[in-house]
Amino acid sequence: MPASFVVWVLTALILTAVLTQSWWEPRLQARGVNVRRWPWRWWLLGYPGTALRIVGTWRRLSYLNGLAVSTSPDRRLIGRDLVVQGQALKPKPPRLSWPAPTPNGLTLRVLLHPGQTPAPYFAAARAMEHAWRVHGVRVTSPRRGQVVIHVTALDPLTGELPSVQPGTQALLTADVGRTEDGESWLVDLRRVPHWLVTGATQSGKSSFLAALVLALARQPVALVGIDCKGGMELGLFGGRLSALAVDRTQAVDLLSKVVKEIQERMRVCRSSGARSVWELPEGARPVPVVVIVDELAELYLTDGSRDSRDQAEQCGTLLLRIGQLGAALGVHLVVAGQRIGSDLGPRVTALRAQLGGRVAHRVHDESSAEMTLGDINPDAVVTAQSITEDEQGTAVVAMGGRWVRARSRLITTAEATEITHTAPPAAPFLSRADPVEIQKGETAA
Repeated sequence: MPASFVVWVLTALILTAVLTQSWWEPRLQARGVNVRRWPWRWWLLGYPGTALRIVGTWRRLSYLNGLAVSTSPDRRLIGRDLVVQGQALKPKPPRLSWPAPTPNGLTLRVLLHPGQTPAPYFAAARAMEHAWRVHGVRVTSPRRGQVVIHVTALDPLTGELPSVQPGTQALLTADVGRTEDGESWLVDLRRVPHWLVTGATQSGKSSFLAALVLALARQPVALVGIDCKGGMELGLFGGRLSALAVDRTQAVDLLSKVVKEIQERMRVCRSSGARSVWELPEGARPVPVVVIVDELAELYLTDGSRDSRDQAEQCGTLLLRIGQLGAALGVHLVVAGQRIGSDLGPRVTALRAQLGGRVAHRVHDESSAEMTLGDINPDAVVTAQSITEDEQGTAVVAMGGRWVRARSRLITTAEATEITHTAPPAAPFLSRADPVEIQKGETAA
């Protein structure tokens, strides 16, 4: 009787909501609540079955993966001087909370037994994926004695990503795609000032850079490009760029003038008693500058001649200075390449240490993923290696010790044209001469 009563009540509520949708939906949208984007299908159909499957398999899963612990002693005294030691029978599974739904999955908390550590749970994540038939499982331990299991039921990185409305992002914040937890992938240069982007050919680096340029093009930000492949990638946005260098000679000149701009901003901050440009009055604050470098290796490779080695050394020194000094002065670096390792020179390793944000797309070898994510989390390296050729644009994003899978938004031809027709900020540089004097669509001279 109680079960049938609950079914009738739920049915009545659903019918009432459907019949009155024309009344309550416009009122919720007026308050900024978009009901049509709510995951109704997952909440009504997917979540109940997945939650019951998790609860029903938890005991057996704990036994098979060493998560259950016996509270009985594992040794017993027989006679006067004989101790028998072995594995205690009937171990007790840890206590599991009821799964709480999320937009594309669910979360559950586990209370550890005294003396347990989260390590067995980290190792059992793959077993949980197969036992619960879900897309992914992430295990974290935010508090002592507690483990949180984040379950992603369906891959949210598939399908078409929604477009971003202009003017909805804060200064130096770019919405470039979506993360695996269903949230927007935000690149916040105020929080993480410098970024490293790696990946093989056709892995999605260009899509990420285009999405980043599109988001920043709508803001009062000066974009400076270095594309030593003849400007084939960044040249598409030449009309919006304040400067563009298409070979290493131009890159040395451009980077030198960016460093000069940093020194000028230092002088302004010092005379105003400010430790960063963000402490200056809004009217006196200089325009932020974002330096985007595509294919970093082209700046470091040499043909063996002395001039070539000197230019590569200059590029390494200038980029390192920008990385070390630029964050507090509103100058940011976004560096992309297929490989950014010590084989390019010792200054590359020093530069990589300054790039706190990491984006690793599909790679061909373990070392490429290791040099991008290895110093942040070994598990992220394994995940980056599992990205297939069919998942173009998908990457592992790491910052602040945390990592997550994400996919950048594909920029259409119309959106790229919109970027080209957007004018850059007028006179964004404090130094006497602008870094490069160019006309729209032209490259650096």
